[in-house]
Amino acid sequence: MAEVDQGSAFPGEAASPAIDSLNATDSNGTDSTNATVAKFVSTPEGTALAYGSLVLMALLPIFFGALRSVNCAKGKNSSDMPETITSRDAARFPIIASCTLFGLYLFFKVGVCVCEILSCIFSEEYINMLLSMYFFVLGILALSHTISPFVNRLFPENFPNKQYQLLFTQGSGENKEEIVNYEFDTKDLFCLCFSSVVGVWYILKKHWIANNLFGLAFALNGVELLHLNNVSTGCILLGGLFVYDVFWVFGTNVMVTVAKSFEAPIKLVFPQDILEKGLAANNFAMLGLGDIVIPGIFIALLLRFDVSLNKNSRTYFYTGFLAYIFGLGLTIFVMHTFKHAQPALLYLVPACTGLPFFVALVKGELTEMFSYESSAEVLPHTPRLTHFPTVSGSPASLANSMQQKPSSPRRRHHNPTSM
Repeated sequence: MAEVDQGSAFPGEAASPAIDSLNATDSNGTDSTNATVAKFVSTPEGTALAYGSLVLMALLPIFFGALRSVNCAKGKNSSDMPETITSRDAARFPIIASCTLFGLYLFFKVGVCVCEILSCIFSEEYINMLLSMYFFVLGILALSHTISPFVNRLFPENFPNKQYQLLFTQGSGENKEEIVNYEFDTKDLFCLCFSSVVGVWYILKKHWIANNLFGLAFALNGVELLHLNNVSTGCILLGGLFVYDVFWVFGTNVMVTVAKSFEAPIKLVFPQDILEKGLAANNFAMLGLGDIVIPGIFIALLLRFDVSLNKNSRTYFYTGFLAYIFGLGLTIFVMHTFKHAQPALLYLVPACTGLPFFVALVKGELTEMFSYESSAEVLPHTPRLTHFPTVSGSPASLANSMQQKPSSPRRRHHNPTSM
C-alpha cells in the first residue's frame, strides 16, 4: 500500500519541508558541484520570483480543484463519484503515511548497506525508475482529466466528436461481470495524446516544466476527487498530519532524505536562477504537493458547505483560501528568518482551520458547520476510501481515484462553477 508524505519542501542547506532550495543540482536533482565550483547564490529578485511563482502555482489547484469538487459532488453517475474520506480513514492516515515514509527512507539509506545483492535489487536508481514509470502512467491520466474541460471549449460545436467504448468482461450469460468499462471520445483522445507527449518529455528529460505540469494535475485532481465527509473528519486528518509533519521534520532527517532522493513529480519546483540561465536553470526552490492537497481538500469542503447554505455567498471558502495564503507566506517568512527547516503544515493547519472556525463562531454557524455532512450529497454511490496510495512529498492518494475513475467524457463536463 503506497503512502503519502504530507510534507513539504526545503530551503538551501536548512532543508525546510516547506520550500527547498536545491543548490547546484542537475535536472534529476543530483549533486553536480565539486570542490572547484562555487555554490550559486540566489539574487533577491530570483528568490522572490521563485517563491512567488510557487505560491501562485499552489493556489491554482486549490481554487479550481475546489470549484470542480462541487460539480463532482453533484455528479449522477457512480463512475464520476469522488472518494470520501471518513473519520476512521483520517485517523489511520498519519500512521500509514509514517510507515511508508520510513520504509522509503530504509530503501534509500539503510537497504543499500545490507549487502551487495540487496544493494542491486533495492538501489535508489531502480526504485526511482520504477516510480517514474508509475507516475508516467498516472500523470498522463491526471493531466488528461485536468485539461479536458478547457480543451472542450477549443473545439467548435459542429466538430465531429465520435464516441468510443473500451469494454472488458469476465464470464458469460447472467454471470458476466464488467471489469473495465471506459467510455471516451475524440476530444478525450486529443487530451490523452497531449498528456502522453508531456509524459515522454518528463521521462526523457525530467525537465522542471514537465514536472510542474504533472504536479499541478495531481494536486488539482486530489482536491477535486478526495472529499472529506464532514468538518470533524477534516480536523482529525489535519490534526494528525500536523503532528506527523512536525515530528518527521524537527525530530528526524527522514523526510528531508526521502524528498531529496525521490525522483517523481511529487513537488512543484521553480528555479531561483531563471533570470540568469533561463529555462536551463537548475537552482530550484520547491513545494511539496502534500502541502497543497491536504489543506486544499479542507478548503474544498468549506466551499461545499457554502453551497449547502444557499446564501449565494462563499464566505468560508474565501476565508480558508486567504488563510492558506497567510499560512504559506508565514512559512516562508519563518524559514528565512531563522534559517531552519520548517514543516509547512505547522502553519497551514492552524490558519486554514482556525480562521474559518472563528468566522463561523462570529456568524453563529459553528454548530451548523460541524453538523454538515458532505457525503450526504453523493451517497449511496460514493465508494469508501479504504486506503491511501501515497508517496513521500506528494498526494499520490489520487492514484486510486485515477485508476478507478480515468478521464471520462462524463467528468469532462465538470467545469468550474462561477463564484
